[in-house]
Amino acid sequence: MDDLMKRTWAEIDLDAIRHNYHAIRGVLPEGCRFLGVVKADAYGHGALRVSKLLQDEGADYLAVSCLDEAMELRRGGITMPVLILGHTPKEYTGMLIQNDLTQTATCLAKAVEYSEEAVRLGKTLKLHIKLDTGMSRLGYLCEGELFEEGVQNIITSCGLPNLDFEGFYTHFAVSDEPDEESQAYTREQFRLFTAVLDAVEARAGIRFPIRHCANSGAVVSYPETAMDMVRPGLLLYGYGDGGKLGLRPAMRLVTTVSTIKYHEAGTCVSYGRRFMTERRTRMGVLAAGYADGLPRLSSNRCSYRIEGKDAPQLGTICMDMCMVDLTDIPEAEVGSEAEIFGPNNDIQAISDAAQTIPYELLCSVTKRVPRVYRNE
Repeated sequence: MDDLMKRTWAEIDLDAIRHNYHAIRGVLPEGCRFLGVVKADAYGHGALRVSKLLQDEGADYLAVSCLDEAMELRRGGITMPVLILGHTPKEYTGMLIQNDLTQTATCLAKAVEYSEEAVRLGKTLKLHIKLDTGMSRLGYLCEGELFEEGVQNIITSCGLPNLDFEGFYTHFAVSDEPDEESQAYTREQFRLFTAVLDAVEARAGIRFPIRHCANSGAVVSYPETAMDMVRPGLLLYGYGDGGKLGLRPAMRLVTTVSTIKYHEAGTCVSYGRRFMTERRTRMGVLAAGYADGLPRLSSNRCSYRIEGKDAPQLGTICMDMCMVDLTDIPEAEVGSEAEIFGPNNDIQAISDAAQTIPYELLCSVTKRVPRVYRNE
């Protein structure tokens, strides 16, 4: 990127992603496959760049949310298996097959629709069945009184023509939460998942080649759930391991000081007058706001890193800019870099201030923020 165009940008350290991939892979059981989650533009890191790296490094699978995301990868030259986690209308069955994409089946009715379309086309569609074990989102229902019906619906689905059921998976709701109740909930999800698998195999002799349920939280805290494949998302980008795996944050969101002004005590700052200076303040205006991905809810509750020091953010964050206190950072000047989050300014502190999670901050970095790739 031309230095003269620098306003706000996101530095993506591909070496960090490469390091994280191998660190995660290093704790997996022998033979366990690695699925890299690259939905939502690889959590804002650039789906095509990250997918190419994972393909070159030897990952086994990728996961996206929808057909559009999958097609971006195929058009970009990604040839490795891609699983679509969300819904794809039956009308696009031919496109799924033509582009060698794996679709999730979330209930018997959808499996029937995919089968009918595949039969009409005279081709076979590869599918993974998703089981709802407690996320209450997508998946075959199987809990409690629905266990028998759920098992039968899975068996019926597997008997439909022109469908290749390669995989079977579920998603944990609280595997990243440390409290005892969450631990019990996760273990119950896993118990139900394996119980359904056992019942399907016992009654119909069906054994799925790829069984997977371990998301990022489970990779770190529940290694017994690894099974045939794991699905790390946030871990891949350097967050969520609690320091256990030695992961490195891959994104550094950076902006610059565009203006410096002095304000006397009692000066109101920004929209809503939600901050008033208590002393003569050397105030910097940063060239980033909520249209770039800064969470407005973190206004007055966080700091950014400038010249190696914490610069408290002042007043309501605006669409295109925000203000910081530079009074105690005399070396800061116009053009100085401000790290919003990254290796020197923990994203967790920003997400806590915004009452959200790091996932949301990474995905919220908008398209107008150029990505600058390092160590490519």
